[in-house]
Amino acid sequence: MAGLVAGLLLPLSLVPAFQLVDARVYDLLSTIMPARPAEPGAVIVAIDEPSFSEIGQRWPWSRALHARVLDELRAAGAKVVGFDIIFAEPSDPQADQALAKALGPDVVLAADDVTTGLEQGTQVTRVQPLDLFLDAGAAAGLTSVSLHGDAALRDVPRAPDSFAAEMLRKAGMAAAIPPLGALIQYFGPPRSYPTVSYYQALDPGTFLPPGTFKDRIVLVGLSLKASAAADSGAPDSFPTPYTLSTGSLTAGVEAQATILDNLLHGLYVVPVSRLTALGLVLAASLLGAFLCREGVNWRSGSSTLLLLAFWIIGSWALLRFGRVWAAPVLPVSATLLVVATRFGVDYARERRMRRAISTAFSRYLSPDLVAQLAADPSALKLGGERRNLTILFCDVRGFTSLSERLKDQPERLTSLINRLLDPLSEAVLAEGGTIDKYMGDCIMAFWNAPLPRPDHAARAVAAAARMMTAVTVLNRTLKDEEGDSAPVFAVGIGINSGDCVVGNVGSRWRYDYSVLGDTVNLASRLEGLSKEYGVSVILGPDTAEAVQAGHALIELDRIAVRGRASESAIYTVLHPGPGEADAFADLARQHALLMTALRAGDRAEALRLLALCAPVTPVLARYYDRLRARIPSDGDEQAVAAGGSA
Repeated sequence: MAGLVAGLLLPLSLVPAFQLVDARVYDLLSTIMPARPAEPGAVIVAIDEPSFSEIGQRWPWSRALHARVLDELRAAGAKVVGFDIIFAEPSDPQADQALAKALGPDVVLAADDVTTGLEQGTQVTRVQPLDLFLDAGAAAGLTSVSLHGDAALRDVPRAPDSFAAEMLRKAGMAAAIPPLGALIQYFGPPRSYPTVSYYQALDPGTFLPPGTFKDRIVLVGLSLKASAAADSGAPDSFPTPYTLSTGSLTAGVEAQATILDNLLHGLYVVPVSRLTALGLVLAASLLGAFLCREGVNWRSGSSTLLLLAFWIIGSWALLRFGRVWAAPVLPVSATLLVVATRFGVDYARERRMRRAISTAFSRYLSPDLVAQLAADPSALKLGGERRNLTILFCDVRGFTSLSERLKDQPERLTSLINRLLDPLSEAVLAEGGTIDKYMGDCIMAFWNAPLPRPDHAARAVAAAARMMTAVTVLNRTLKDEEGDSAPVFAVGIGINSGDCVVGNVGSRWRYDYSVLGDTVNLASRLEGLSKEYGVSVILGPDTAEAVQAGHALIELDRIAVRGRASESAIYTVLHPGPGEADAFADLARQHALLMTALRAGDRAEALRLLALCAPVTPVLARYYDRLRARIPSDGDEQAVAAGGSA
């Protein structure tokens, strides 16, 4: 991913539009605590609105007026005077002569290179001051500048005879040619340099403090506030880094003063080489990949934020203290893209994993429960917790005999048991149960975990009814397919409710979401007793109590239950068909009396009631046969009375 991201980003550094992004970031960072010279290298005499008001002349002004201001500046002690005005065309001869007379070797006049695009190529024309002025001893300095695609002035002019370089030479100071691509360091918004109005310079003794121009370099040029707005399109004003915050353009004469200080103090900023910039992009990609090598989490996210801060703050520090510009945009983009790519991959994997887990979990839970868990994963608590659950065990009757009969047909045996377990499992899931495990031909399921089910006991009983129906349907289907030789399935179901520990049980290598506790053990015991009592479903005491209002229950017996001092009743549940509700209600009443007579030892009453109950439903035929065998005969009673044993 790091190599791919770096390979995609590297060509962007060659795209002009993207280079403007780097330039805008330079604008932002270069205005934060910028390096400044100890004192401004020039004083600006601004041809501004107050001067137009005071002088009362239309532009261009008479060159005799410029000759006068030059004399005043020289008299006030100015070391060098530069006019950021191009005197390329003749004007009034007397005015031209007056200016030529005032000029000398301490004056620099503006020149310009005009570039014209032609069909056969590009023509560059140098616009020079009049020879009259150059012959008078003044020097020509090139004021041409190179603008970026957003029309902002950022590049330091590299011409040996640039306006600022000529001013420095006239002042006796060194002016080396800056490196290719050097950027201007601006020191503040417009009017940051010491500035006086032109009319004040005409009479400095009256308007200005003494020593304003003493041994100073003075620049004279247009600085009009009316044309300094960013959208004015003024020809001698430029957007600078401070335009972003002020919305104002900087006058060309002030830009020339800034360039002068950049050259004088070496404050310009040198961009890193293209090879170094590409190396930074690759390093950022690799660092981003290293940080998220184990996935995107809060640690890698925090580290990524620190890395992004490093690129930005490091870029600023290098600019501020090293005068080197290493644009942070591509390194930051590389880091973000690598981390975002890893996040996207992790997200896609997580989505696939969630789908896989949902699919797998749907084999244990109902689809509704899976959807709820997906929407609220916090509902699935890891580890153990104590909760009141209903446990169901369902075992296939006669499976051992069937296995022995089909021992030479394992595929047939597997097919049959799968055809049985499939509808039995569907019955559990249809009632919102959780399938704990398959133990051969036995199913263990529970309700009220991982999501709460207030009616968990009733749902487990309903699932048992569905199971019985599913077995009946399967037996009918097998008989239709195979005739009288088809196997006949039967199941025994034990259901019990009570407090359990539910959660992840196992070892650190493998664990299952399961339940533990005496409630589970009793449910398993009840499933085993279903065969002994000749019924399909046996309910524990707590389950029976929870569902007694809506179901027809028959007490089967009382058994010893761990943790209880007295024996507890166990029940089976009947499912009346159409028109059988009253008969089943009478059966429940008569059966209750039968159990009372049995416990009281009233043989005659027990036999009478048994004769009333047994014919009501064939489902309990085997149970009543077993119950009849428990009632002692007359001979047994006489033997007991004589001291024998029955």
